[in-house]
Amino acid sequence: MRGDETDSESVKSDDGSVRRSLEALCQELNMDEETAAEALQNFSSIWNTYTLEGDVVHWLACSLYAACRKSSIPTVGRGVMEGNGVSLTRILRSAKLSLIQFFSKMKKWSDMSNLSQDFRSRVGRLERNFEVSTVIFRKFEPIFLDMFQNPQGEPPRLSRSRKHRRLPCHISDVFKFCWTLFVYTKGNFRMIGDDLVNSYHLLLCCLDLVFCNALMCSNRKDLINQYFRGLPKDTENLEEMPCVIDKLCELHDGLVVEAKDIKEQYFKPYIKTLFEKRTLTELLDTPNFQDNNKAINREYEEYVLTVGDFDERVFLGADADEEIGTPRKATAEPPSGQLSARMQVENNLQQHFEKMHSLAPSTPLTGRRYLKEKEVLVTPVSSATQSVSRLQSMVSGLRNSPSDAMVQIFNSCSRNPTESILNRVKTMGERFKQAYTKPTDDLPGAHMDFSENRLKLAEILYFKILENIMTQEMKRIQGKDMAVLLEQEVLHCSLLACCLEVVLFAYSSQRTFPWILEIFQIPPFYFYKVIEVFIRSEEGLSRDMVKHLNSIEEQVLESKAWTKDSALWTALSNSNNKVPTVEEGN
Repeated sequence: MRGDETDSESVKSDDGSVRRSLEALCQELNMDEETAAEALQNFSSIWNTYTLEGDVVHWLACSLYAACRKSSIPTVGRGVMEGNGVSLTRILRSAKLSLIQFFSKMKKWSDMSNLSQDFRSRVGRLERNFEVSTVIFRKFEPIFLDMFQNPQGEPPRLSRSRKHRRLPCHISDVFKFCWTLFVYTKGNFRMIGDDLVNSYHLLLCCLDLVFCNALMCSNRKDLINQYFRGLPKDTENLEEMPCVIDKLCELHDGLVVEAKDIKEQYFKPYIKTLFEKRTLTELLDTPNFQDNNKAINREYEEYVLTVGDFDERVFLGADADEEIGTPRKATAEPPSGQLSARMQVENNLQQHFEKMHSLAPSTPLTGRRYLKEKEVLVTPVSSATQSVSRLQSMVSGLRNSPSDAMVQIFNSCSRNPTESILNRVKTMGERFKQAYTKPTDDLPGAHMDFSENRLKLAEILYFKILENIMTQEMKRIQGKDMAVLLEQEVLHCSLLACCLEVVLFAYSSQRTFPWILEIFQIPPFYFYKVIEVFIRSEEGLSRDMVKHLNSIEEQVLESKAWTKDSALWTALSNSNNKVPTVEEGN
């Protein structure tokens, strides 16, 4: 087995050179002897079993990272710290291994070393976090330049001694401070980082805070872009802190209600605690900015060492392209501005996302007749927020209970199903909230507020789709008692699960299919049968939502329906093993 099939140069080293390479790496990282010895032992075992291709130091870095994460360090006042205090970012920098290369090699190293599922899940979360952060950073720069002055016209920095008075911060400093504040805050709210939409709205909150502080600071209005369309009319006579969240959402694909919810319930209380602890003072005031910047970077560095692993400030560095793994292509003209040099890095990352398919729906082979004309979705963020906006418009004005028309249908049945339907919805809702908020090896637990919000949207959609289905059936078979159909528990369970899946997909949740089936223990075969009915009954579904449901159909058809415990075999047995024809299936 080859450790890396993409590289052409095979590793041909003796034990001595491998040990020297590891010692040099560990010395640079100030690594403890126990971790270094374990890394060398593991590497030697794999090296003697497999043919490792590429730079030996890159594979040593993988072995070293795995060994580091097995250890723990006692700390003062904080119990035991996982890992040994050496971050992934430092390991990769010393080994000159890019993030994208690391994720590729680490998957192979995990297979060859037979590493635990917990460790694999950790690396998977790390990669997902990297992808989400990259998508958000691609939005961050143009929004920042819309709100603040372009640093291209900034005067050069003046050298100063320690005795000289502090100088006002540069715009490029504010840019870095704003991003660091975002990644630090996001790290402290893992339940917010569950989906792309929440993380993006948290970024808008950080931008709003820094921008409005610049407005309120008498001597820092020079940072502001005077052509920003969200600028208050009278900036000279502001008596209280303004808010530009509404305008940011309007201009940059945000959802006002959800962004303000993040700001009021999470961001503002957290920022308040940072001010109370004196971690932050007046943000952009000349005497205080350097202290604020140092404090937030110091706090974030501690977070990276104890929890985060991946230092998301890597996007700000001059060597971001090499560290991430997307070498910049040569250009005829030099880049203009201190920030625009990173644009190439961000654009090159698109190739990685296309390979991963983790933030965009895959193209299915089935169900094409349901796809609408392709909509213009510029970025993964705008795609996600548009999906949520479309979902909210689908349920606008409706309630998460049966409508008057639905109640009439229930009353017309020979056996009124209202009580059993409402009880089932309540039971499934409680199970969903419990599973959604419970942390697992793969995912952090989400906040109860988010679970209740997602559930409410799904319940409204469920009753809407159920009413549409019953209305169509009553037109198709006039005068027939609907009690038998409404008493089919598998129909209701599959339909509500399908609604929850659509909601989770709209929010780009990490809880991806078949998670929803697993928590309700719904056989994929029955879930498959409700998808086409669902799509036919709801015309408001976006193109991406339909593609997502079609891709689930494919997964079921290709594998999940054919497992030994599949409900398909029971269905075939009940039909005397007679396989239905295509006409009968439709």
